[in-house]
Amino acid sequence: APGWLAAVSLAAGLAAGFGYAPREAVQGNVQRIMYLHVPSVLTAYLAFGLVLLGSIGYLATRRRGWDLLAGAAGEIGVLFTGLTIVSGSIWGRPTWGTWWTWDARLTSTAVLFLVYAGYLLLRSVIDDPDARGRYAAVVGILGAVNIPIVHFSVKWWRALHQPSTILGPGPAPIDPAIE
Repeated sequence: APGWLAAVSLAAGLAAGFGYAPREAVQGNVQRIMYLHVPSVLTAYLAFGLVLLGSIGYLATRRRGWDLLAGAAGEIGVLFTGLTIVSGSIWGRPTWGTWWTWDARLTSTAVLFLVYAGYLLLRSVIDDPDARGRYAAVVGILGAVNIPIVHFSVKWWRALHQPSTILGPGPAPIDPAIE
């Protein structure tokens, strides 16, 4: 039942984002991809935050449930980080004229993706559950250091990528008509 509920919710969200939301004055219809791109990165942040929580919990208690939480969250995080990179590239091509640029935000996001893809690979090659949990927890904790680097990279370095609209300093600069 939860799978059907998720599918219906996704369809409703896409219909609202692509059908209901007004066309953006400068970027036109390509801006609509942000209705997928931004929630994807926020979901990835949340998932990697759960990897961090589960990893700390596992190292502190050695309870398998914490390790299972971290592993499941890692899979979701990698999926949504990949979706973030793909949707950003689709937006970047008509907007910037290129699918990819070695911008600070894009590069740090690619590093985040690779770290947690490696985390999942590590989990898959270690048979002993305790060793897998310990080693993966260390990678999961160290990998979380990159989350604020990704998020604040546009503030810390000169970047082509626009500053954070959500979870940035101050109120979100969004027109009330589309909030």
